[in-house]
Amino acid sequence: MLDVVRLRVLAAVARHGSVTAAARELHYSQPSVSHHLAKLEAETGAKLIQRVGRGIRLTEAGRLLAERATEIVGRIDSASAELSAHVGLRAGRVRLAAFPSALGTFVPEAASLLAQGHPGLGLRLTETEPPEALRMLRAGYVDVAVIFRYDDTAPEDQGVHLLRLMDDPSYLVTADRTDGLPAHRASPWIGGCDRCRTHLLELCAKAGFEPEIAFTTDDIVAVQALVAAGIGVTVLPGLALRAHRHPRVHTTELPGSTRHVYAATYGEPPPPPATAALLSALASAMAGKDPRPSTPRPGRASPRSGDRTPPRDRRGGKI
Repeated sequence: MLDVVRLRVLAAVARHGSVTAAARELHYSQPSVSHHLAKLEAETGAKLIQRVGRGIRLTEAGRLLAERATEIVGRIDSASAELSAHVGLRAGRVRLAAFPSALGTFVPEAASLLAQGHPGLGLRLTETEPPEALRMLRAGYVDVAVIFRYDDTAPEDQGVHLLRLMDDPSYLVTADRTDGLPAHRASPWIGGCDRCRTHLLELCAKAGFEPEIAFTTDDIVAVQALVAAGIGVTVLPGLALRAHRHPRVHTTELPGSTRHVYAATYGEPPPPPATAALLSALASAMAGKDPRPSTPRPGRASPRSGDRTPPRDRRGGKI
């Protein structure tokens, strides 16, 4: 029988590509990590690690076992969290992965609601884009993944259950007041994450042109700074503009271009109590919310004429 501790060590080595980094994460000594790897090779009868110069890499057998080890360890951690939750939500943890503009807008309010309702329940947050968040969800590293998808995004894998949180409109973001995608067919464009970039390409294709992607970044502060400097134009969702709004960009809502935001879980319903509590907090945080960026507070700079999403002074991060 394979030893779970040694599987955890192999998964950490595969994740970091280094015995030193794995030892640091697990709070083990380097010799201890090497000892566990040697024991695991003895148990399996397979060569799992190759020495390459001063470093290491996994063999094909090592990669196969590391993938399974990741799933096994994730499920064990999930089971531990679920058992803690069944005590009555007086203790335990629940883990959430979310994309950056969700973490910069409604997730903190959901975290606050969860803490008020279940003060003994710990919440762990991870920032990542939807594809990786879903991989973490399936592997058992998180209990809930806040993701977004467009109408043309491929369906999620079987076993993933989606709770719709909101519809998030998209905006053309430019340095001038020229509205509409066709007016910028000759402009350089700024692309974001893979899912957003794919949507941008399809939007432009429907408008009759192929955009020149001159820059790629999913940092909404950098994106808007580039737009404000006249370096390019882009498309951003409303949540990104809520998280951060540069005062010198012009925005125009794009009809029919909406991303859908969901809380995803994995496995047969009903979800464990801790997961259900987090889902409830997320839904409550979004209840009655206007998906469009809000108006400025009194005393703040007024938006330029024609802007539909006024400036905010709150800093953001990625899309």
